[in-house]
Amino acid sequence: MPGPECKWSTTETGAPCGTDDSSGRLAPVFVYGTLKTGQPNHRVLLDGAHGRAAFRGRARTLEPSPLVIAGEHNIPRLLNLPGRGHRVFGEVYEVDERMLRFLDEFESCPDMYQRTRLHVALEGARAPLECFVYTTATYPPEWVHLPYLDDYDSQGKHGLRYNPRENR
Repeated sequence: MPGPECKWSTTETGAPCGTDDSSGRLAPVFVYGTLKTGQPNHRVLLDGAHGRAAFRGRARTLEPSPLVIAGEHNIPRLLNLPGRGHRVFGEVYEVDERMLRFLDEFESCPDMYQRTRLHVALEGARAPLECFVYTTATYPPEWVHLPYLDDYDSQGKHGLRYNPRENR
């Protein structure tokens, strides 16, 4: 998996994060945690004030990666350790540049998460799809030993309740 990304990959210009892409093209983003449908932060993808996000479908990572629930707020994190863990279930959204910039800020990129690329198998699609994803490259060593999930649910059997931002 490539290292941290800070380019709008779907334009020929390669405009850096925070610049305007006037082409109007959409970038696929794979979400696996609190941004998924039915999860606590999904509403930000629906808020047109942040830009445009269109649901494309459910997907699963092609390569296994460790999805853990970590930290004092029980936040789901996809550790940037390709080949370990499980193939993770999530959703793909096509987002415009404004939404991508918002997601970078929302995910505290590049401090808390890094926007990288990975390939997913999109339900109903014949070929793999390359997507942006927010992964964690820097973390305490003990996180590697936490239980690995293949599908995050904030109310799941794991018993680790997510602490929403508004309660922190």
